Amino acid sequence: MSMISLLVPAYNEEDNVRHCYERMAAVLDGLPGYDAEIIFTDNHSTDRTFAILSEIAAEDTRVRVFRFSRNVGYQNSVMFAYKAARGDCAIQLDCDLQDPPELIPQMLELWKDGNQVVYGIRRKLPDGPVVAALRRGFYWFIDRISPDDLPRNAGEFRLTDRRVLDQIRRSEDRSPYMRGMISAMGFTQTGFEYDRAARTAGESKFPFKAMLSLAVDGMVNHSLVPLRFASTVSLFTGLFTFLILLGYLVGKLLFGQQWPPGFATVVILLLMSMTLNAMFLGILGEYIGRIFMQTKNINAPIVEATLNVESEAAEAIDPSAPIRFPAAR
Repeated sequence: MSMISLLVPAYNEEDNVRHCYERMAAVLDGLPGYDAEIIFTDNHSTDRTFAILSEIAAEDTRVRVFRFSRNVGYQNSVMFAYKAARGDCAIQLDCDLQDPPELIPQMLELWKDGNQVVYGIRRKLPDGPVVAALRRGFYWFIDRISPDDLPRNAGEFRLTDRRVLDQIRRSEDRSPYMRGMISAMGFTQTGFEYDRAARTAGESKFPFKAMLSLAVDGMVNHSLVPLRFASTVSLFTGLFTFLILLGYLVGKLLFGQQWPPGFATVVILLLMSMTLNAMFLGILGEYIGRIFMQTKNINAPIVEATLNVESEAAEAIDPSAPIRFPAAR
């Protein structure tokens, strides 16, 4: 009998978390021949999310909950859930129910057909036209600059096989971009189209700043194009500056031209140089910052409390940094 792991990151979702559980449980109850576990990663919610999860975990032993000691960000929360999954496959979906749990049987059928990764392709987005256009533009851009085959208009709603989960467990990336990481692993992957629903309740935990940060992670984690762009533009700028200098020298020495004081030219060239240096140092800083975070092990999730989780099993999620967690309740 195959086992399914449902992975649900949650942060301040007191209005959605029980409804989310009930819809997932209804789907699982209609899947004969499968065992299941539901893993909630509580990203240090400040509302009643963990209290409600405690009630749910007491009612259903299939529900396992990890509460972090601080907010480690959406991607790190998701990566932790993938490492904690014990199933033959894992399905990630958001707590706001924008990704319908009722599509899980369709994903399992595609998995049984031999696909190690099954991802949802967003045919319709509930966002406004500007945000939707920015999302689609980002997916197109990241696919163009990345050497990996990143599916366009695919979000976090996906199924991953046990072989993929084992590869994720070996990763120690502290600035992960999960959809890119999984896509870059290869294996047999397929997508299916669906219409993404609006949030059932509450406010989005992904404001423009968070989306911009995710876009930077996607570009920096899966492409060297920004560094190569910096090198190329620097080369052309240096060549352009050299040609201007050569033109001044030729005019002065061969044609005896008396150039007027070049205050404006000098100022323009200096400002151009300063702007380019600042921009490219910023690009380098993004990469160096990620190296720093990786070496210092920054953003590693620390589990504050668990529900229906054995301590030994929790420690095995990150063998490189074993931590003693509270006993299972």
